[in-house]
Amino acid sequence: MNIVIIGSGFGGLAVALRCLSKGHKVTIFEKLKIPGGKASWFEKDGYIFDFVPSIITAPWLLEELFKLFNKNTSGYYELVKLEQLFKLYFNNRNIFTYSEENILREIKKFNLNDINGYKLFNKITDRIFLETFSFLDNPFLTPGSILKTLPKYLKLKAYKPIYKFVSEFFQNEYLRIAFTIQPLYLLGANPFRASCIYTFLYQLEKKWGAWYAKGGTNTIIKGLCKLFQENGGKIYYNSEVTKILCKKKKGKPKAIGIKINNKEKIEADVVICNSDISYTYRNLINKEYRKKYSDLKINSFKYGNSFFIIYLGLKRKYDNIPQHAIIFNRLYHQFFEDVFIHYKVPEEFILYIHRPTAIGETVAPPNKDCMYILSPVPNLKSQTDWSNFGERYKNLILEFLEYSYMPELRENIETEFFITPEDFKDKHNSFLGSAFLYECTLFKSIYFRPHNKSEDIENLYFVGAGTHPGAGIPMVISSAKIVDRLIEKDFKK
Repeated sequence: MNIVIIGSGFGGLAVALRCLSKGHKVTIFEKLKIPGGKASWFEKDGYIFDFVPSIITAPWLLEELFKLFNKNTSGYYELVKLEQLFKLYFNNRNIFTYSEENILREIKKFNLNDINGYKLFNKITDRIFLETFSFLDNPFLTPGSILKTLPKYLKLKAYKPIYKFVSEFFQNEYLRIAFTIQPLYLLGANPFRASCIYTFLYQLEKKWGAWYAKGGTNTIIKGLCKLFQENGGKIYYNSEVTKILCKKKKGKPKAIGIKINNKEKIEADVVICNSDISYTYRNLINKEYRKKYSDLKINSFKYGNSFFIIYLGLKRKYDNIPQHAIIFNRLYHQFFEDVFIHYKVPEEFILYIHRPTAIGETVAPPNKDCMYILSPVPNLKSQTDWSNFGERYKNLILEFLEYSYMPELRENIETEFFITPEDFKDKHNSFLGSAFLYECTLFKSIYFRPHNKSEDIENLYFVGAGTHPGAGIPMVISSAKIVDRLIEKDFKK
């Protein structure tokens, strides 16, 4: 079969490799001049920055793709295991170091009585993990498909928000924050609204570790592209898909190809989208072909947060900052209300700092430093004028960090730039500039999430963060496995 794929993120590359391994002709069309989508990268003044830094938590899912071609990952990319996942800075005196080896010692620092609570939390989240991970690569296409899962979820109290669930095990507020903040950065989840099923992330790291790709996540993307092209796959860059071509005779319309840059038409037996689902339906498919995903329905969805990201190349090293740090100001509850409910840029931010040079990385010139500073902000529903506010917001963040954590920061900046929700929208076609598309809630999970197979159009499939099973590299790669199986099943008929 002739299969075309829109986008070269982790989902697009993973499904491309699976389809290629079965003998199909597979072609990827990428809007940007480099692969990766939101896993792409920047190079400036001798510094290399991933677009959005990622922690690898299930490396075997990537290894599976290489085994399809009897290869291993050696020579394509290299992973380094993180002994310390991250540090939380509540202020300069209260620091929580998240490390599996020393977790009990860290909890004891804050509240000795929460040791037993953690042990129970660990036991129950392990059960949640076993139930959740078992269906990650299964499609949920019909209401009946959820019937087996729903009773288990009710038993696990999946209706409880993460924060409320975690609070049952920890009395100390700092520890409650420590065990509820992670889903924000990995999935775009508001812990006061997202289901406690997403606590399976803690077990994901415990079972397979947390890893960093030497040279950045971009090296994995480059490795996947190399594997794909070595085996006959083709990637075309600067090739934005501006229309999915459909044809209707009887019954449902059928995808028959794509149009590139509003000009060239490419025929296909199957179209797979690794693009933003809401953008795809609204902008690439004529209204006459989409009964379920009308503009009205798409607009009615609850969309998640975006990010304001500062990229810094520094003339000196700040060795007091670890590879992964999360810095809190004060108003934890208010922060999430501002970002997710009021669509307001919070006055007191929560910052995630990724400093790859902390482990001796070569992403910066010798004796220099490299870091990313991510601040979660509302999507473009906030109507913030980022063209004016961006510079001011950047200065507020740098001033805060310089005063509290990194002396003389601004005078040591050698290169800098930032991206806003507008960049997510313009460069990556993210609807409302949302970093993770839909807000992570129970009713945007499994069957309730947009399906991997279009309900409106035959031969049209979806991979990536917007479809089942969701955001995060393990889930995105699992979506590729689902689509591969669906195509095989559909075309055996």
